[in-house]
Amino acid sequence: MALRSSVTRRTLTLGLNSTRLLPLSRSLQTFSLPDLPYDYGALEPAISGEIMQLHHQKHHHTYITNYNKALEQLHEAIQKDDSSTVVKLQSAIKFNGGGHVNHSIFWKNLAPIREGGGEPPKASLGWAIDTHFGSLESLIQKMNTEGAALQGSGWVWLGVNKELKKLVIETTPNQDPLVTKGPHLVPLLGIDVWEHAYYLQYKNVRPDYLKNIWKVINWKYASEVYEKECA
Repeated sequence: MALRSSVTRRTLTLGLNSTRLLPLSRSLQTFSLPDLPYDYGALEPAISGEIMQLHHQKHHHTYITNYNKALEQLHEAIQKDDSSTVVKLQSAIKFNGGGHVNHSIFWKNLAPIREGGGEPPKASLGWAIDTHFGSLESLIQKMNTEGAALQGSGWVWLGVNKELKKLVIETTPNQDPLVTKGPHLVPLLGIDVWEHAYYLQYKNVRPDYLKNIWKVINWKYASEVYEKECA
């Protein structure tokens, strides 16, 4: 049973862009907390229900609340031709908007074992992983190493360069989306290595979290994105 959220959606239109300001129309779009396609406890024992509930309802919800607030302030500042405030708001938009973008992908990257979580990728993505990394095991080892070594908070990504049709592994600090590492990069799989994603269950042992999360990775979703971008 999917979990429903109660965040109100209003009509507004401004997207996240971390490198430049976009022209702003008279209407903006605020963002709402996406539903999870599974219950909070469905990923246990890899990820506890308590962590999932806090992560979704508290952390992701807070990013959305602050993102919407910053967008409204930006809208007002542009209407007033207040360039100083527009510039000041960019960091809040990047951080909170990135938090919303990244977490929205993260929930789709996970699936209960009974629904295919952890099943290896097949078809085109499976072949691409073998070609670029030698094997799925090598890919997992490299992503775990990169994720464990990331200082502070951030994300480790498996992405595809849609221009070169090449798989890449990247890390981003804080809530920076993968696109900040290159305009042609599309995220297939992102693993949150902020402490709020694992500390209640794994304490300060991030490598244990990274080892176990692969048991509930939704490779079907990653494969669908890969097929769409590389067809």
